[in-house]
Amino acid sequence: MPSRDRLRFRLNGQPVDVFCPDPRILLDLLREDLRLTGTKRGCDLGTCGCCTVLLDGRPALSCLTLARLVESREVTTIEGVTPPQGLSPVQRAFVEHGATQCGFCTPGFVVTATALLRANPHPSREEIERAIAGNLCRCTGYTKIIEAIAAVGGR
Repeated sequence: MPSRDRLRFRLNGQPVDVFCPDPRILLDLLREDLRLTGTKRGCDLGTCGCCTVLLDGRPALSCLTLARLVESREVTTIEGVTPPQGLSPVQRAFVEHGATQCGFCTPGFVVTATALLRANPHPSREEIERAIAGNLCRCTGYTKIIEAIAAVGGR
């Protein structure tokens, strides 16, 4: 019988077997236990999107997700979106279009945009706006972020 303190899932394509007490949230597991600090802690209320990861390919707020809920599932963080040889197409477009300023919200936007473009390779502006509605940026005004995502969809 498996131990209730163990959590087994796939993280960025690799199997993980880690100690995890019941009340642990996914954000803390990723940042503190697994040392994947690309996923940012923003509001801790699920309103900013800084902590967005992909859970079975769909955006999920890791600050609101109990770690236990990822048992036997696939979690992808910004580290998993970033290829070993450099930047992903979404990350490259963010750089090319000046879609980052302070950069704190960028991982959440990139993860969200990656999921959108996998599901819909050529989204309309309205579809992009709807997809990123849960991600907040205090610096850019969103125009360049939307342009960057649209540019990847146009490639």
